[in-house]
Amino acid sequence: MMTPRERAEAALNLQIPDMVPTFELEFQLAEEMFGKPFLTQRDLEGKSASERDRLIKENAEYMLEVYEALEYSIIPLHYLNLEGLVETARHIRRLTGDRFMLTAHGDGTYAIPSGSEMMDFVYFLTDQPDEAKAEAQRNAQRAIERNRILVDAGVDSFILCSDYCFNSGPFLSPAMFREFITPYLAQIIEAIRADGAYAIKHTDGNIMPILDQLIECRPHALHSLDPMAGVDIKEVKALVGDQVCLCGNVHCAALQTGTDEDVIASAEYAMTHGKPGGGFIFCTSNIPFKGMRPERYQLVLDVWKRMRDY
Repeated sequence: MMTPRERAEAALNLQIPDMVPTFELEFQLAEEMFGKPFLTQRDLEGKSASERDRLIKENAEYMLEVYEALEYSIIPLHYLNLEGLVETARHIRRLTGDRFMLTAHGDGTYAIPSGSEMMDFVYFLTDQPDEAKAEAQRNAQRAIERNRILVDAGVDSFILCSDYCFNSGPFLSPAMFREFITPYLAQIIEAIRADGAYAIKHTDGNIMPILDQLIECRPHALHSLDPMAGVDIKEVKALVGDQVCLCGNVHCAALQTGTDEDVIASAEYAMTHGKPGGGFIFCTSNIPFKGMRPERYQLVLDVWKRMRDY
């Protein structure tokens, strides 16, 4: 039997593990399902060094308890500053060795601006393209340097979470995307690969107009494959399933407002079309978010357990 990490590694390398691995970019139902929330940076404010160290270690142990119970192959590290993430990763490695893959945020590319910043950002790209590219390069370099610190602490995968797409398509035209995002995303991913880690590129929305560019950047996996934007995992598997691992894509709107039958049908569809041939990690199309009823997420896990074996 494979370890959780070995399952994730097999899928990310487009191989067939003993069973489909699962994880989530973020898990916001810890309090509802396990009794308390994860530690946040705010919880550490005003604490002494010894108290801070104790809280971080206790939280790392609680994370292991939660993610072992959920049977995740990849443990997402969140909610703490860089120093806290480093200490968390090191403590988990001390406790479990290489049993799990660890992941953290690692993107540095431009993402969809907030509504109040959208116009200024568009003017910036149009009026000062050279400065926009210089800033993109600086952002990418900062991400690369930060990621290397985390790799040294034991993190072996990165979720690249800059969102690029609305339901209607990317926030930049494919031509502008190639100019202002693709080269810098490629640099970040190449550095992750060079450091021996895995790159999982996340974006919500309709990725189809820029799917070719995302693949050119050579991530190990694409995450979300957003069904709310009409992205069909069956189609994406046929188009690029031999080039990139797919992570997804249970319909998150169905999880919130659909029937139990809707949730089960979406989970079964993802497993049916993502699983064949390997190169697939089962998860929701976003995250199990705060406010979602835990029993709805349990439906997703139940489908996974029923269909996961190869």
